[in-house]
Amino acid sequence: MTTYNFTDKVNSQRKFGAPSKVLQNAVESDRGRIINSAAVRRLQQKTQVFPLERNAAVRSRLTHSMEVQQVGRFIVQQIDYGLSHSPYDLGQDQRSMFRAIESLVEMACLMHDVGNPPFGHFGEKAINDWFANHIKAVMPSELRIADPVLYHQACVDVTHFEGNAQAIRQITSLLNLNLTYSQIASVLKYTRPAYIPNSDIKPEFSFLMKKPGFYLSEKAMVEETLNALNIQQGCRHPLSYIMEAADDISYCFADLEDAVEKHVLSVEQLMTYIPAAYEKLGGDPAAQCLSYFGQTLSVKDMLHDAKIRYDKEAVDKANQFFISLRVKFQHLLVDHAAKRFVDNFEAVYNGHFNEGLLGDENPATKLAKALRLTALNHVFNHTEVEMQELRGHRIIHGLLDIYAPLLTLSGEAFTAIVEEQSTNQPNLSLQRRLFNKLSKKHIRAYRSATQSPPDFISADNPVWERYCRCRLLQDYISGMTDQYAYDEYKFLTVQD
Repeated sequence: MTTYNFTDKVNSQRKFGAPSKVLQNAVESDRGRIINSAAVRRLQQKTQVFPLERNAAVRSRLTHSMEVQQVGRFIVQQIDYGLSHSPYDLGQDQRSMFRAIESLVEMACLMHDVGNPPFGHFGEKAINDWFANHIKAVMPSELRIADPVLYHQACVDVTHFEGNAQAIRQITSLLNLNLTYSQIASVLKYTRPAYIPNSDIKPEFSFLMKKPGFYLSEKAMVEETLNALNIQQGCRHPLSYIMEAADDISYCFADLEDAVEKHVLSVEQLMTYIPAAYEKLGGDPAAQCLSYFGQTLSVKDMLHDAKIRYDKEAVDKANQFFISLRVKFQHLLVDHAAKRFVDNFEAVYNGHFNEGLLGDENPATKLAKALRLTALNHVFNHTEVEMQELRGHRIIHGLLDIYAPLLTLSGEAFTAIVEEQSTNQPNLSLQRRLFNKLSKKHIRAYRSATQSPPDFISADNPVWERYCRCRLLQDYISGMTDQYAYDEYKFLTVQD
């Protein structure tokens, strides 16, 4: 019997300050820092599916994250039970850590979207498209002479903005929360640096590195975090698997519920679309293959039971339908995710399990995929969603066009603006006014990075300065809420 020491992965160490002697005190401190952070508050006005939504019953990123938080907590509880009936020897001291583990997972779930830009995944694409189209202007080729390797990495990095990587940047470089290494690592969903292209990924990390997980700017902090927790390069923290599964369980169901609330879909349509998607994925909607509290159910059974509640309800019909479906669906998926964690415990513990907890072909996982496929085919391509996404794309590109003059200044001229110095270069009044609109928090992060660069960067490296300036502008734009970005664009383009 192999003994696993969870204190390697879950402990009270953090970058600044002595470790707490009581683990629970450390994670409660993390919880307070996170819940009181501005990044979490801004989630209330960021898109889940429907941009610029005024209907408060439709999910924002904040309400979605709160639901993910609850599901993550549920998965931890099921894992605790599963490990207590498994051959893995954790010992009583290890088992007593699960209260702290539950808190770490909850907070990872609450923070998992704090790096998302306005207008969701379409906002990510808009930022990347703009920087790819303007890379020669914002990272001019003459910089290559100073440091060819860093120049190439910086160009790749700034054209691969990703919400997950921005979340790591938020909680380490921008908010300065000084969280425990365990809490930071539990948010690190993907382990590929943004400056490494897809073509360089090793097959054994194909899932773990399928998207950028952190930027060049956070390379030193991520390496420090992984080293402190004895996590090998390319591997994950075991709790990040739980956070990912909780997100997968929550959003694929919630997107359909929001679509019905918005009258994009009807319950009657879902009764047809979900079984069709399940069948398309190779499942049999009539097969009783889903285990639920000792019963065996089929997809059609679940939908039928929910439809009965829908038909019996006189007023709040759709809500009753989704309550019935959600209870069964979440239990099925949570139980399966916990079982996969326990069944693959050694690989998950060491962080090299190269798939998600919901990455197999189990009927429960297939049902989750069917719900996502239904949303993809009937929600995300809906005219209203597509029009709002196009609107968001125009807003983000417009804002980047407006602030672009800050990226094309020489290093000397931009430093003069940052330090409020006079300069021989005329006509900088526009750039000074644009700079004055940037967030002080983001400017502080820029100054810190350029004045105290990491050890792998030489002093006064012009490539690093320009890279940090690109990060500064991406921080500012991505930190906006949907409504703020819309209002800012309207104001600066002098629209009524």
